[in-house]
Amino acid sequence: MGQAARAITHKCGVRSAWTTLPDPQAAASALAEAIGSMALAQLVVFFSPTYPADDLARALAARFPGAPLAACSSAGEISPDGGLDRGLVAIAFPQKGFRIVSTLVRDLSAFDAEQTAASVSALRCRLAGEQAAEGGRFALTLIDGLADAEEQVVSAIDRALAGVPLVGGSAGDDLSFRRTALIYDGEVATDAAIVMICDTDFPVETFKTDNFEPTEVKFVVTASDDGARTVRELNAEPAAAEYAMAVGLDPRNLTPMSFASHPLVVRVGGEYFCRSIRRLNADGSLSFFCAIDRGLVLTLARPKDIVEVTRAELERLEASLGGVDLIIGFDCVLRRLDAEIRQKRRTISSLYRQYGVIGFETYGEQYRSMHLNQTFTGVAIGFAESAP
Repeated sequence: MGQAARAITHKCGVRSAWTTLPDPQAAASALAEAIGSMALAQLVVFFSPTYPADDLARALAARFPGAPLAACSSAGEISPDGGLDRGLVAIAFPQKGFRIVSTLVRDLSAFDAEQTAASVSALRCRLAGEQAAEGGRFALTLIDGLADAEEQVVSAIDRALAGVPLVGGSAGDDLSFRRTALIYDGEVATDAAIVMICDTDFPVETFKTDNFEPTEVKFVVTASDDGARTVRELNAEPAAAEYAMAVGLDPRNLTPMSFASHPLVVRVGGEYFCRSIRRLNADGSLSFFCAIDRGLVLTLARPKDIVEVTRAELERLEASLGGVDLIIGFDCVLRRLDAEIRQKRRTISSLYRQYGVIGFETYGEQYRSMHLNQTFTGVAIGFAESAP
């Protein structure tokens, strides 16, 4: 049946609400009741693909008339009470202490980098006169996770942000890879991205963390369909067979769990970033969550303890900000699968509750100019020295 909405009011004034009611109208009504009457600078919602996007868009527009809305489907929702089983989570930013502007970038399949950069630059200029003396700025992106355009989009947006730190996530659909959806001010959009820029009176810090380290095993991409993010050959051998041999598995038995346990990474500027495999194809090729070009050198990685690595990053944020009020987090769905394999999901969920993480499980994560996989990114909001 699901539960009526629960809510938390954070010290910065942000109100987080969540529900697992299955009917879109009932769920939207429950969220509205839980959030209550407040002047909204922005409402951000992450929702299970079990909710029809068109129905949910109408329901949210009816229950939050006139409120700026940005939403996306997910591969799992993260509430302050832990992960949800097919639900909705909402982040209600009040006008007091937060100034937020946003835009919708359409037609990613025919992406125009210059037009997008100009649009984001204009967006940033709308906040030009609003300098937060004791706070900070950050940008959030929600991107269609099946448009295969994140690298281009994030690069153009980051360039136009002129130093404003960016984090975000790629919309998911519970690993079915059929259709993801965004909702922007009542409109359902695919092949699109939402960009939000926030100026706040509270201290903020963006972050990223992962739990893998490189091994000595290398693969060279020797044949690929670059536009489709599909690798046909690794080391001049069929891709799935070569990868499976390296990790000690039968190529016929490769699953998302296999890919989560044995990630591939690429070295950029002296640092390693994950390039996760999305699926095994019938012809023995491998499709990825990120762009993969011929000639790229991939390194097999081994996981580190996901709990200890994540705890260390959250403790660092707490020390840096002098306390964490809440965290808006974008967590790769493959991290969840890896945590389940290693029986660490309950501990990770407890850690997220401790630090007030709210967000969703993604098909990819954005951090500044990079599109990443198998990573936890986000923005932590701290405590102001005096209330605004």
